Amino acid sequence: QVQLVESGGGLVQPGGSLRLSCVASGSISRIHDMGWYRQASGKQRELVASMTSGGSTNYAESVKGRFTISRDNAKNTVYLQMNSLKFDDTAVYYCASLIATPQLPPLSYWGKGTLVTVSS
Repeated sequence: QVQLVESGGGLVQPGGSLRLSCVASGSISRIHDMGWYRQASGKQRELVASMTSGGSTNYAESVKGRFTISRDNAKNTVYLQMNSLKFDDTAVYYCASLIATPQLPPLSYWGKGTLVTVSS
């Protein structure tokens, strides 16, 4: 079965940087879109950044200019470089991806999430 595992979350001071990683494993035929979502306490989950298999990217307005999404197709990995972090960036960040397997058509898969806390 396909699994997504995030890493890189933790405590960081305002203005600091953090890099999140998400590795997809299992019987994978093709990884299509990959992206990062986040959910802060008391708020709905929102799309932070996404990238297609062709390299096209999309960012939430709140993170443009500060966050950068990238992917390494050979490693089935997507990254989220977060710079100039703010208090409002505090949230659980989730990796999501549209993945096809030998037995199933493209389906959405989600990681368990990694907590990012921005605090002084």
